[in-house]
Amino acid sequence: MRIGILGAGRMADALGTQWTRAGHELMISGRDPERTAARARRIGPPTRVGTWAEAARFGDVVLLAVRDTAVPEVLSAAGADDGALRGRVLVDCVNAVHSGFVLATAGGPSMAERVARQAVGARVVKAFNHCHEDVWRMTPPAFDGTPLAVPMCGDDPDALATVATLVRDLGCTPVEAGPLDRAGLLEATTAFLIALWHSGVDARTLLPPLTHAFGPR
Repeated sequence: MRIGILGAGRMADALGTQWTRAGHELMISGRDPERTAARARRIGPPTRVGTWAEAARFGDVVLLAVRDTAVPEVLSAAGADDGALRGRVLVDCVNAVHSGFVLATAGGPSMAERVARQAVGARVVKAFNHCHEDVWRMTPPAFDGTPLAVPMCGDDPDALATVATLVRDLGCTPVEAGPLDRAGLLEATTAFLIALWHSGVDARTLLPPLTHAFGPR
């Protein structure tokens, strides 16, 4: 699979490295050409370097992995406003969580919905936003013998199936979590979890096992 990555930061590094090892072809893009080239070398061959627009055109799948404040500018530079991403699977892993663990998109629309509105014709899937980048570096991300589950929100069944393949390539379990209009719930949940983790709370202790989800049986 050909994957274009809009961004050359830590998420691009973590996910891109895993996908390269799984045999996918990558092209990454970033603001700083030297830093982007260094990131490509770190991810490993045959990772290529391109402009925002070149990475968008390169990928059958495009990963959006930039700061939330940079999303409109980067999508414009990639040609998303003019349909450059039409028909492509666009994976949004962006978290709009600001100082104090405040969700900048609270009240809507969600970040994923904003991305979908700007990226004309793209098939947007929200995924990979609920964990720290170092979790994605694990081979595989599994805890107590159980693979990490990755929730995905999207409206296009084929796009969800494609992203599910990329989830499995990490050694994780894909979970369809509903249409794109539920992405806001996933984003809010992530903000909530980040605040808990920073306060030293193991978020798993908040949830009963599936056998008791609806009360003791």
